[in-house]
This record gives sequence, structure tokens and C-alpha cells, in this order.
Amino acid sequence: MSQVQAVIFDIDGTLLLSNDAHARAYVEAAAELGIKADFTKIRCLIGKGGDKLIPEAFGFEQDSELGKELGQLKGEVFKTRYLPALRPAPGARLLLSRLHDNGLTLAVATSGSKADMAPLLERAGVQDLIVESATADDVDASKPEPDVVHAALSKIECPITSVVMVGDTPYDVEAAQHAGVRIFAVRCGGRTDDELEGAAEIYDDPADLLAHYDEAFGPPR
Repeated sequence: MSQVQAVIFDIDGTLLLSNDAHARAYVEAAAELGIKADFTKIRCLIGKGGDKLIPEAFGFEQDSELGKELGQLKGEVFKTRYLPALRPAPGARLLLSRLHDNGLTLAVATSGSKADMAPLLERAGVQDLIVESATADDVDASKPEPDVVHAALSKIECPITSVVMVGDTPYDVEAAQHAGVRIFAVRCGGRTDDELEGAAEIYDDPADLLAHYDEAFGPPR
């Protein structure tokens, strides 16, 4: 294994305990528009971008008039009703601080938009530690397509063998695999080990990953 030089993080469910909130925001926004919504189905799709989640959960395209209305309202519901109370994943700040102090480049790759990214990182308490970011605005297709991981890789400019990703959904695992990046999964997003099959290792949360720092990332450079 090459010395790790960079780490690409997912945000929702990985650095911030926000997956349930996103699903509830979709349900509430749909209800206000008179659209039937299944929380369990939507919750299983969290981690995909709206380009995939909305058609799969609701049966119409994100770019349709109704899809745009739903997406906008969901964003407003999430930001006003849920975002202010969200908590960072255990150990998120401590893990990223150690990685940063050891000279690793830190990036995020998210299915969310660039506008949504900043408040999420702020709630996670890590916005000052992230050097590069790739969002839905940078790509044509969201996870589990590898586009956003490729976009992050192009920005950090490290050999792919020296990069690892950290995520919490099967879509993170699939995207990383398709991009040729080794991935560590965390359970704090609510997924089972079976759902996270394919990850190099599975940890409880960033705190657990920090407790196994040397075996995951190697000794400090």
C-alpha cells in the first residue's frame, strides 16, 4: 500500500449526522406539494443526488417542473427545520485535524450542490480543514456514478494509489470502486456491513477510524 497523501470524504452521514434529516425534509416537502412519499424508500436512497433520488422515489425527473419545485422546497425545509440542530459525526473534527496536521490533503466529494456544501461543513465543524471539493455542480451524474470522485481526484492531483475515500453509503462504495479508489466505510450513516460490502474496512464512525489511524493511513510522513 502506498503512503496515503490525500483523503476524500463524503459529507452527509460521514462527517455530519444528516441522513435522516434529508429524508424527512423530502417527505415534508412532498406533503406540502400533495405528493405521496415513502420515508423508508427515500431514506435508502439518501447518498444519491437528486438526479437519481427524485425519479426513483417519486417517479418524475429532477429537471421537470414538479421536480424542480420539490427540490427547491426540500432544500428550504432542510435548511430551516433541520440543519441548525444537526450534529457532527463522532470524532469528525478530531480525525480531520490529525490528518491535516500530518500533512494530508483533505477533500470532499458530495452529491449535493456547492451552495449546500458550505453550511454542511460548517455544521460538521470542519470547513477550515477542507482544501478541495467536488459537488453535483461539477459533474453530470451523481453517486453511485464515479464522476464526483474523478472530479475530486483531478483537483487534489495526487497519485490514485495514495488516495483513500471515506463514506457511509453503498453509493460511496460503488463510486469509489468505479473510480479505482480504496474506500473506508463508516456505520454512522445508518447502513449495515452487508450494505457496505466492498469497502476496504468498515468503522463505526470517524472516531473509530481515528482510533485505528496508523493501520488505516500509515504512520505520519
